[in-house]
Amino acid sequence: MKVLVTGATGHVGRHVVAQLAEAGHEVRAMTRTPATAAFPAGVEVVHGDLLAPESVPVDGVERMYLFPEPRTATEVVGRAKAAGVTRIVTLSSGAVTGGFDTDFQLPVEQAVEASGLEYTHLRPGDFASNTERLWGPMIRAGRVVRYAQPDAPSLAIHDGDIAAVAVAALVGDGHSGRWYDLTGPELLTRREQVAAIGAALSEEVRFEEVSAEEARAVLERQGGWAAENAGFLLGFEEYSAGGTSFDEVDWEAELVPLPTVDEVLGRPARTYAQWARDNVSAFRA
Repeated sequence: MKVLVTGATGHVGRHVVAQLAEAGHEVRAMTRTPATAAFPAGVEVVHGDLLAPESVPVDGVERMYLFPEPRTATEVVGRAKAAGVTRIVTLSSGAVTGGFDTDFQLPVEQAVEASGLEYTHLRPGDFASNTERLWGPMIRAGRVVRYAQPDAPSLAIHDGDIAAVAVAALVGDGHSGRWYDLTGPELLTRREQVAAIGAALSEEVRFEEVSAEEARAVLERQGGWAAENAGFLLGFEEYSAGGTSFDEVDWEAELVPLPTVDEVLGRPARTYAQWARDNVSAFRA
């Protein structure tokens, strides 16, 4: 079968492409910058932009991995259905299950369900790769992380595990009409995550606790994704204009490792330490 992967250069999408190709499936990888994309041999690399639905190359595709873009989701899904796509796996968020997201991932899920196509929604919590986007510049520059709330817990999931569940849902049976809440296998504090990065580097990486205001200033100086999400990540803003307030959630009860990865893949979810080892080059100067 031919599978279209949108958001193919993303932290999850690139793993989806690689795993599908390794399994011998025909893959069309869609990206806005095909000239700079690096994919396994045999992958068809094409230009496309979810914000321009007419550019999404759905011809000849049977199944699709859909990156969330709510503004055009209905049009993109409609074009996919008309072209003969029969199954869509969406990258969504655990915020949908928690009731925080009503404006971003949820409309994409709803557009896919309304199409009548087979679907599976992936709802991961913390992406392990987010820590590289937050702390990578600091670690590369000086082997120190200046951040707030060192004891805040996380169930960060390996991006490759999210992708592996996506691949299972794209090409396997028994996943249609399901949504999968996904977490990593262990609860770690931010300080413990930084220590795991240091262990992967075989160097000490210090965690220097600062106030939330100071941490936000650091992220804003970094720019990019870290700056754009600093307010939410540090508790200054709510995730969504609608849904449940963060203050109404019992986080101690909510942050429990889920067995979903084990159940879908038949193997344990990979630890954060494994993610750090797999991505150690991203933290080297």
